[in-house]
Amino acid sequence: MPVPSENQRAAGGTAVSVRGLTKRFGEVLAVDSLTFEVAPGRITGFLGPNGAGKTTTLRMLLGLIRPTAGEGLIGGRPYAALRQPLHTVGAALEATGFHPGRSGRDHLRVIAATHGVPDRRVDELLELVGLAGAARRRAGGYSMGMRQRLGLAAALLGDPQVLLLDEPANGLDPEGIRWLRGFLRHLADGGTTVLVSSHLLSEVEQTADDVVIIARGQLVRQGPIEELHGPPTVLVRSPQPEELARAVRTAGLEGAPAPDQGPGAFTVEGASLATVGDAARAGGVTVHELRALRTDLERLYFRLTQQQDPVLAQPQPDGEAP
Repeated sequence: MPVPSENQRAAGGTAVSVRGLTKRFGEVLAVDSLTFEVAPGRITGFLGPNGAGKTTTLRMLLGLIRPTAGEGLIGGRPYAALRQPLHTVGAALEATGFHPGRSGRDHLRVIAATHGVPDRRVDELLELVGLAGAARRRAGGYSMGMRQRLGLAAALLGDPQVLLLDEPANGLDPEGIRWLRGFLRHLADGGTTVLVSSHLLSEVEQTADDVVIIARGQLVRQGPIEELHGPPTVLVRSPQPEELARAVRTAGLEGAPAPDQGPGAFTVEGASLATVGDAARAGGVTVHELRALRTDLERLYFRLTQQQDPVLAQPQPDGEAP
């Protein structure tokens, strides 16, 4: 895997700042006063329903769309002011930005030549993303997963300090998704700033350090992913529910019945497993189950986006989530 450059390490990484970013397309407000930060050396998951404004935001960051108001900055500068953009920002926004009659290797060589990147870097990246065996095939015949890998290789040509990816796991098989997860972690651990737009919530939960959630072009939540799960909560279940409730109260803890978790179940918020277990033991209560609970990202995501978007909040057929 590529090693971050010395000047990248010396600079401590490059942050991405979105400040009051707004974009109107006629009467449609696609992005509405959006503000958030993406820290160096961390993977930030960029989440939101279809049409929430994620891709529009990424395009404004890259200077492909002019904002109506606000600004997107990379290392404190707009994209157009970067002296060596390919060496500062790598981006893969879609898996179709290539000539279908050109080989994967030649596609990368064309990009590399315009930025003074040697062909050996092209071959290194083709090997790295698993396309060395298909490098001389026409890119038009690539599968979706192969196109995603080619787009990622193009984004990495300049060994950039910032990586912006829009749905990079689309078309990848489970092995490819696992590889991508490890690869992005390697880059972030080396100081790269990684912003990943994705609809695969379970994958984001395994990969991201931070999360930015938007709906209808507005920010609804941001922060470290562990903080978004809420306070620690313990589930405890006993065949002696009355004695358990009394033991929890005696220990100064706040417990609440949790019938959806089975008979005799309680949830205790803000306590550790050891604290709840010790309280039950002190009360002479038999415990059949004791485990930590947390709000999973999917549940949090739907709750936040449905609150923001009345359309998403409508009941779904057969009880399905939107």
